[in-house]
Parts: sequence; C-alpha cells; structure tokens
Amino acid sequence: MKRIKLWSLAALYACLLILTPGASLAAEKTYTNSLGMEFILIPAGSFTMGADKKFEDATDGETPQHLVSISQPFYLGAYEVTQAQWTAVMENNPNIFKGRSNPVEMVSWDDAQEFIKRLNQQEGHSRYRLPTEAEWEYAARAGTTGAYSFGDDKDSLGRYAWYLDNSGEQTHPVGQKQPNAWGLYDMHGNVWEWVQDDYGNYSSSSVTDPKGPSSGSFRVFRGGSWNNSARACRAAYRNLSLPGYRYGSIGFRLALSPE
Repeated sequence: MKRIKLWSLAALYACLLILTPGASLAAEKTYTNSLGMEFILIPAGSFTMGADKKFEDATDGETPQHLVSISQPFYLGAYEVTQAQWTAVMENNPNIFKGRSNPVEMVSWDDAQEFIKRLNQQEGHSRYRLPTEAEWEYAARAGTTGAYSFGDDKDSLGRYAWYLDNSGEQTHPVGQKQPNAWGLYDMHGNVWEWVQDDYGNYSSSSVTDPKGPSSGSFRVFRGGSWNNSARACRAAYRNLSLPGYRYGSIGFRLALSPE
C-alpha cells in the first residue's frame, strides 16, 4: 500500500504540471529515450544536504548540514548507464565486469562527458548532462532524512544495494534491488556515480541550485559501490578523484533537463 501511495503522489504532481502554463516535457512522469534509457521526473523541492554527525559516522566533508532548494524539476535515470547503452554510443567496451545490463565502469568523468556529448548529438538536443551533487543527493534521499533512502538501519542495505557484504566483489545487472521511494534503482551501491561538480567544502548557508565551486582539481562521485562498506553507501557520503581517472567501481547515471 505504501508504494501505491507514493506513486499516487507522483501522479498528482504530474497532473498539476499539466495544468501549469508553460509546462511541456516536465508534465510527463517518466520518459524513455532512443536507447531505451528510462528517466524519472524528480520534482522541485527543498532538503537538508549533508550528514547529521549525531546519528551517522560522517566525515568532515559531509558537514555542515545545510538547506538546499532545487528550484526546477528534472529527469534522472532510473538506472545507472549500462554497458549496452555505453557501447551503442561509444562503440567500445572498457569494462572489467562484462555484462550488457551491468553498469558501465572504468569510465572517467571526462569519458562520461564525451558520452553525453555524443548522445546529445545523436538525439539532436543538449539536454543530457550529469546531475549536480545537490540534485544527486536530493534524488537519492527521495524525501527522507536518514542515513539511507530507507532509514538508518544499515542491516537493511542489502535489500537496496550491491555492496561489500553481498556483491561477491563484482558489479551486477542494474535494477535487481529495491528502488527508493521515487523509483530510482542502485542509488546505493553497485557502482559509484560521477556528478557534475568540482569538490568543495560545504557552507552552513541555505542555497538554491548549487553547482559546487567554479573551479577545482577534483570531481565528485557518489553512492558507494560493490566494494565498499555500508558506511560509504550512505546518502550523504562524498568521494572524489581527478576527472581523468578510471576505476572498476565508478560509473554514472544521466540527468535530463526538461524542454
């Protein structure tokens, strides 16, 4: 019954958008592109970004908590980009763990940008992008405030994520675990996900649509992976690397800006 209620709220939101002057693609709750990638409409809203050190084993980089407003709805991939989707655009297969439905890995932030460039050209627009770090955490939390999208109980993580305790030290096909309340799969675990932002320290001030620092050496990736503990799969956990580095535990999922 809980899932039916959540989807009913999402349907109501979509209906409200239909009645809103100027609403176009954003009026659709879901969208599927030419590669069969499924996208979920993420509503505008506000949330508390970062970790609560009183309840989480958080790093200094996850604090201070601060209020973030996402002013516009956006689409986010229901799944991490798969190897089949990557190969269809890039015509190569860089992965360590081969599998058409497994998430792509061994791709750098720069590689993800090239994929986005080519896919935008293929579909004749410029709306595909990586999510910002704030958009990613907002979507991962899906209206919740705990360490994970399902609460604070790390013993429940195995129902939602492939991580160190259950992955068998490899990636797995996307979408096999339970999604969060907004219908997004593998936001915890399987592979880390590159986001758009350069890494920067948080401020306690409230912000709207933050995009990270204007420059920096390191890019952020989020969500934990198949070879990480439950702690690293928390919604607030942040990691970083140089934009040209590739690992067998990092992939990405796409955001899509409405028309």
